[in-house]
Amino acid sequence: MTAAGARAPGGGAIRVLVADDHGAVRAGLSMILRGAAGIEVVGEAADGEAAIRQARALGPDVVLMDVRMPGTDGIAATRELVGAGVCSVLVLTTFDVDEYVYSALRAGASGFLLKSVDAQRLVEAVRLVAAGEGVLAPQVTRKLITAFAAAAEPVTPPSALAELTDREREVLGCLGEGLSNAQIATRLFIGETTVKTHVSRVLTKLSLRSRVQAAIVAQEAGLTQRGGQAEGR
Repeated sequence: MTAAGARAPGGGAIRVLVADDHGAVRAGLSMILRGAAGIEVVGEAADGEAAIRQARALGPDVVLMDVRMPGTDGIAATRELVGAGVCSVLVLTTFDVDEYVYSALRAGASGFLLKSVDAQRLVEAVRLVAAGEGVLAPQVTRKLITAFAAAAEPVTPPSALAELTDREREVLGCLGEGLSNAQIATRLFIGETTVKTHVSRVLTKLSLRSRVQAAIVAQEAGLTQRGGQAEGR
C-alpha cells in the first residue's frame, strides 16, 4: 500500500490526536485533517500532560505534537508515548531549527514539520508516519543534521553497527539521506516489502525507536552517499 493510500494498521481510518497550546492552531490543523479521506481526528490537547492522557485513552495512530507547551512539554510527552509504544509522534514547530526539535527526535518522534506547512503536505506527512515512515521538513533537513553533529549531546554510533549485514548498512545509509521506502527500493533494486523488513531489522539491531533516529546514526557513522545532504520527499 502506498503512503498516499495509507490506513491505520487495522485497515480503518488513521486516528489522529492534535496537541497544541493555541486553540486556533488546533482548530486549523483539525479542520485540514478532517477534510482528508481516511483520516479521523479523535481528540485535541492543550498541553503535553493532556496529550499523554488522551493518547492513552483514545489510542490514536499519530499525535501531531507541538514542542513548546506549558507544563509537560512536547518533548517529555513524545518520550513517554513513543517509549511506551502508544503511538507515533509527528512534531510541529514554528522554527526551522531549534534545540527542542533535536530533543524531540531523540525522544523517538517520527519526524517534524514547520507549522507553515501547506495542507497537502500535512496530510501526506500524517499518512507517511502512520505507515511507519519518517518525515523531515525538506527545507531544514540539512540544517537539522548539521546541528545534530554539533549538538552538546551527540548521538554515539552504536557498537551494534557491526552486526548489520551489508544490505542493512546500505538501507541505513539510505535512511540517512531521508529516502522513503519506495526510493530505497528503487535505488537498491529490491521490493518495498523487502525494504520494510530491512528497516525493521536495522531498528531492532541498533535499539532505535524510529527511522529518523536511524537517519541520525547513519549520518554520524558516515554511511550516506551525499555527505549530509538528505533528500526531502
